[in-house]
Amino acid sequence: MQIEYDRSVQHLHTFGTLNRAHAFVCLQKAEEAQELRSWKAFQSLPHMVLGGGSNVLFTRDYDGLIIQNRMLGMEVVAETPTEVVLAVCAGEPWDALVAHCVAKGWGGLENLSLIPGCVGASPMQNIGAYGVEVKETIEWVEAMEWESGKPLRFTRSECAFGYRESVFKHQWKDRLIITRVAFRLQKQPVLRTTYGAIQEELDRMGGHHPTIASVREAVIRIRQSKLPDPAVLGNAGSFFKNPVIPKEEAEALLQRFPNAVHFPQGNQLVKLAAGWLIEQAGWKGYRRADAGVHRLQALVLVNYGHATGNEIWQLSEDIIKSVWDTFGVKLEREVNLI
Repeated sequence: MQIEYDRSVQHLHTFGTLNRAHAFVCLQKAEEAQELRSWKAFQSLPHMVLGGGSNVLFTRDYDGLIIQNRMLGMEVVAETPTEVVLAVCAGEPWDALVAHCVAKGWGGLENLSLIPGCVGASPMQNIGAYGVEVKETIEWVEAMEWESGKPLRFTRSECAFGYRESVFKHQWKDRLIITRVAFRLQKQPVLRTTYGAIQEELDRMGGHHPTIASVREAVIRIRQSKLPDPAVLGNAGSFFKNPVIPKEEAEALLQRFPNAVHFPQGNQLVKLAAGWLIEQAGWKGYRRADAGVHRLQALVLVNYGHATGNEIWQLSEDIIKSVWDTFGVKLEREVNLI
């Protein structure tokens, strides 16, 4: 374990803004987290854990310690004729995990293909795509509390999952480092193909008997057709959450905008498509210097090369105000601001 000082964070996050951190360390083993606790300056420095950096926007230099989680490894910890529980270290790349599970024939994660980032972020954000949320497969989450060094294990219910929410974003924020996540996967998968364009893409692929492998391929094709590669164009995927509003508010909105994309959620709630709202408000493809809205997907804010985090943040502020003024709907950022 080596502490670096005055470290650029440009290549540590997918927006690629030119910010710096006072200190930086990369952890490759869970034991190194304990070692870090004993570092003399640790208790006096603010700190944050960073995985793939695919859901963060730096609006300033970070006057503290960035802890990069690169803990790797996975193992089957329980198995039945119909299910397998796979424990995965938090630093594993997310899509590599999905590819591994699909290759093994274990279903449950295939709809979450090509989501950037690492496994440790998946329970924090309760990542989701194409009708599936990761909370449906998570069995438990292991972590270490920074203050005491105590190992913790959270059951699925203790994670308090919500839409892009979890206990790790609130009462446990900055108090622990996630070390492993266990997923309960199915050996006889039930495919989820009705959300979005998955079935249409499967039809184009000519698959009359779809499998988890073909669903993964369909999702990858869809995502690549409309989402920019962070390695080519700086972005953090969906910048905003899809707003969830009461049914009566949705009905009033649909009276004014009958074509508004919406998804009934039950419990008298309706989810709106934030991308549709942003596009209808005139922002799709908008560019201001090097900060912009992607030309194919209005949910995605991009860095064309030299945008600052503050420029991207200000653009998001203007979009939020515009959507509110147009539709009376409040957008929330999905990306974490530093």
